[in-house]
Amino acid sequence: MYRHPRLRRARTPLTLAATAAVAASLFATTTAQANAANPQPAHSSKPTVVLVHGAFADSSSWNGVIKELKKDGYPVIAAANPLRGLSSDAASVRSLLASIHGPVVLVGHSYGGAVISNAAHGADNVKALVYADAFLPDKGESANALIGKFGGSVIGDVLRPVPIVNADGSKDFDFSIDQSKFHQAFGADVPAHTADLMAVTQRPGTGTALNEPSGEPAWKTIPSWALVGTNDRIIPQELQIHMAKRANAHTEKIQSSHAVSVSHPDAVTRIIDKAARTVR
Repeated sequence: MYRHPRLRRARTPLTLAATAAVAASLFATTTAQANAANPQPAHSSKPTVVLVHGAFADSSSWNGVIKELKKDGYPVIAAANPLRGLSSDAASVRSLLASIHGPVVLVGHSYGGAVISNAAHGADNVKALVYADAFLPDKGESANALIGKFGGSVIGDVLRPVPIVNADGSKDFDFSIDQSKFHQAFGADVPAHTADLMAVTQRPGTGTALNEPSGEPAWKTIPSWALVGTNDRIIPQELQIHMAKRANAHTEKIQSSHAVSVSHPDAVTRIIDKAARTVR
């Protein structure tokens, strides 16, 4: 059927307008989805608490602590720690910190302590650091080097390596804890059925992450608190005390396994609250 050229041309701007409308709608939907996935905490007179898990765990390891903190009125974010490399993991957390309005209490467990030590360096809104059975490395130290320096950890006997190839073609290993050894090594004071779930859902850490030296740590300029598990078989008490002492951290001890945020969420919450109360 013949159509007048003028009519055919007239459809073009209508098509462009429709396309622009669709694009705008898609952008709005994507933005809304992104905001839903990364919500900003509601306004609060209390600082935002950012929780960073370590290797062989995930953000759900903070569930008990999150419940208590939210009950006490704290805005809380549990960061997803990539566990790919110390500098890149710290950069990921630092980007999250930059998106938060107002003061932050930054909390790390295990290898997450090394991550927060680096992520908070130069982050002006981080006002307090809390370490829960965590590494507090000084510049040039790695998690693996600290474990080797002090001894007493069972980590070398329970790790299961899986060879991986990175996107750039370089080779590495993903390390996780043998599921049959997870309960006694990682969380002996956690109920067996909970430890079994944790063993299955654990996130591996790369050899690069565990061996990468720390940069200048934030604990040299930001007040810190340390909760030391006296029955920790991953980061032994002696090592934790050594690191906390040189950081001048306000230190408390608790009879706990390495999985202190799961077995003693109340104690972890209390020390976070103590740190938060100093924030102005």
